[in-house]
Amino acid sequence: MQSVMDFIIEVIREPAIFLGLIALTGLLLLRKDFSSIVSGTAKTVIGVVILTQGTNILMNSIAPLTEGFNVMYNIDNPEIEPVLGAETILSEYGTPIGLAMLIAFSINLIVARFTPFKHVFLTGHMLFWFPFIFVAVGIENNLNNTQLIIFASILTSLYIIIAPALLRPFVRKVTGSDDFIIGHPTTILSLIAGMVGKLFGTKGKSSEDIKFPSSTEFLREISITSSIVMFFVYIVVSVIIGFEAATIAFGAEQNLFIYSVMQGILFGAGLTILLLGVRMMLAEIIPAFQGISQKWIPNSVPALDAPILFPYAPNAVLIGFVVSMITSVATIFMTGSWAFSALLSYH
Repeated sequence: MQSVMDFIIEVIREPAIFLGLIALTGLLLLRKDFSSIVSGTAKTVIGVVILTQGTNILMNSIAPLTEGFNVMYNIDNPEIEPVLGAETILSEYGTPIGLAMLIAFSINLIVARFTPFKHVFLTGHMLFWFPFIFVAVGIENNLNNTQLIIFASILTSLYIIIAPALLRPFVRKVTGSDDFIIGHPTTILSLIAGMVGKLFGTKGKSSEDIKFPSSTEFLREISITSSIVMFFVYIVVSVIIGFEAATIAFGAEQNLFIYSVMQGILFGAGLTILLLGVRMMLAEIIPAFQGISQKWIPNSVPALDAPILFPYAPNAVLIGFVVSMITSVATIFMTGSWAFSALLSYH
């Protein structure tokens, strides 16, 4: 029983396999021919893998900046031992987490089948992450195993049912269709952004209508613009902490200017790969999901990861990226001294 549970958990935790199985199920229900089933399933899996690898490249391209900010604020990366680490929670409470995940997903399917909440949460890693967090909260409040399962199941099912439903009208507005919605833990921020857009935006106008001068038309390419922004971020941090310190902090084995250029290009490449994976996955998972929608859960749509929206509003993604990068760096500058003081107080 335990080995079966572990296998199911591993499947759901692996987005490529999980969504591949969803695509396979949908295509079988649609009675597609063998070639179409193999092709649709494989392309879904490959698309998710490409998306994941693009995300990993993005993370690797910005990871060295962490050391740069540590140098900026004289933080020596002290090791703070958590009260209960993630590995400990997984090893000791894996069964409650897995059961809560499966129960919550089952509740989601039942609710989608019999209520107006017609969506199925398919962001696999988040489907695992939510019960993990809720179990950790329950542990801190001394709940026993049964209580942990009930607590995590209820909260996870509430989130994966209610949160995507709240975002559905906003996603429909962006995409112009109702083929999918977003299943991701950014609901509150997304709702705030949507409300702000309603208050200050002009109906009928969109960021996608922005016309760039011919000489700056290249800035519409988000991969190019993001590369340039990341390059300047590395250069600014290097100027602030000193080129010699930056070379050491970043682990640069080449000229710092060249290193910054390459890190910027790496970021742009990662974003390009991510978008390729998104397009490839969408092209397969949405038609395949129609099988599930037609046969099992009428009129339902999949709730998918946030990057799914990127191809629908490239200008908005570009503007959001630039603004978020500037505000994030500014926030780090403003709060750095406070964080360092708090860290010293902790010790």
